Amino acid sequence: MAAFDPWDPAFVDDPYPAYAELRDRGRVTYYEPTDQWLVPRHADVSALLRDRRLGRTYQHRFTHEDFGRTAPPPEHEPFHTLNDHGMLDLEPPDHTRIRRLVSKAFTPRTVEQLKPYVSQLAAELVGALVAKGGGDLLTDVAEPLPVAVIAEMLGIPESDRAPLRPWSADICGMYELSPSEDTAAKAVRASNEFSSYLRELIAARRKDPGDDLISGMIAAHDEDDDRLTEQELISTAVLLLNAGHEATVNSTVNGWWALFRNQEQLAALRADHSLIPSAVEELMRYDTPLQLFERWVLDEIEIDGTTIPRGAEIAMLFGAANHDPAVFTDPERLDLTRADNPHISFSAGIHYCIGAPLARIELAASMGALLERAPTLRLAAEPERKPNFVIRGLEGLSVEVG
Repeated sequence: MAAFDPWDPAFVDDPYPAYAELRDRGRVTYYEPTDQWLVPRHADVSALLRDRRLGRTYQHRFTHEDFGRTAPPPEHEPFHTLNDHGMLDLEPPDHTRIRRLVSKAFTPRTVEQLKPYVSQLAAELVGALVAKGGGDLLTDVAEPLPVAVIAEMLGIPESDRAPLRPWSADICGMYELSPSEDTAAKAVRASNEFSSYLRELIAARRKDPGDDLISGMIAAHDEDDDRLTEQELISTAVLLLNAGHEATVNSTVNGWWALFRNQEQLAALRADHSLIPSAVEELMRYDTPLQLFERWVLDEIEIDGTTIPRGAEIAMLFGAANHDPAVFTDPERLDLTRADNPHISFSAGIHYCIGAPLARIELAASMGALLERAPTLRLAAEPERKPNFVIRGLEGLSVEVG
C-alpha cells in the first residue's frame, strides 16, 4: 500500500496511478493509517452511496459509546453544531425533512432564473482578466463567480461578502483526513463567526423578507406546518455556500489545468463551443474536485467476501471510481466528446448534490466566457497543488492573454 499516501505531495499531485493499483487489488482494502476501508471501483461506490446500511452519521441510531467511537473534543463543539445540522451530515428522517423544505426555496426555476446574472458576471470577470493581460484564474474568475452567485441567492449584501471564502476554507479544512488541532481551531473560529453573522441576517429577514433564498427557507413549510429551526437555517446556508462554491472553484482550475496539458482537446473546444456541456462533465470526471466521501457502517455489510462490521468507516474514492476502466473507455485520456459519462462527482442517492444544476450553469458560463473573450488564454507558470487530498485544487493558476 506504499503508493496510497494522502499525506505525500507526490501522491496528492497525481493520485490516479495509486488508484489503479487499488482497483487491481480488489473491491475493498483496509487502510490502517486512517482506520478506513477504501472502496475504489465505480460499481461499488455507486451502490454504496445508495445503501441505507451506511450513513453520513450514526447519531440518529447510536451514541458514540454504543458505536465504539469517541465523542469529539468539547472545544470543537461550534464546528460540529454547525456541521451536524446540515443536510450533508444527516440521515432520514431529519435529512428528508430538511431537504424537502430547502427544495421548496431552492427550485429548478430559481436556479434557471440565475442564468443571465451568472453569464453577465462571468463575462465581466473574464473581461477584467483580459484587460490586464492575464492574472490568476483562481482569484480573478474561479473564486469570485460562484461565491457571488450563491451569496446573491442567499441574499448576503455585497458589502458583507469578503469573509465568506476565508470562512468556507477554514471550515472545509475539517473534511480532510486527520485534521490538525490548528485546522480545528480555525474551523471553530470560522463556525462561530459565520453563525453569528447568519443569525443576525436571519433575524433581519424575518422582520423584512426579500426574494432571496434565506427568506424563502424561513417561509418554507410543509402540510404539517413543519419549518426549519434557526440552527438548521444557519447550517443549511453555510452548507449551500461551502458546497456551492468549493467544488465549482476547484473544478474550474483543475479543468483548465487539464486543458492546458491536453492542447489537442483545448483546440477542439476552441473550434467548437457546442462541446462545452460535455467538456464540463468530462473535466469533472477527469480530475475530480472531491476525491473521497466517507460513510459509517450502521449495519454489517459484506464486500467481495470481506465482512465490514458495524462501527467501521468506509472511504469511497470518487477519483478512483471516475477512472474505472470497467465503466470508462480509456479513462486516463481526456475526451471532451465522451458521450457515456456516468461520473459520480456530484455523489448519488439521497445525498446527491442539490446544487448540481447551478454548478453546471456556473462552469459552463465561465468556460464560455473564457473561450469567447480570451481565445489565446495560455499558461504563464506551472501551478502548485494545494496540499489537501480530499478537496482537490490548486494554489493558483497563472495565465496570460494576448
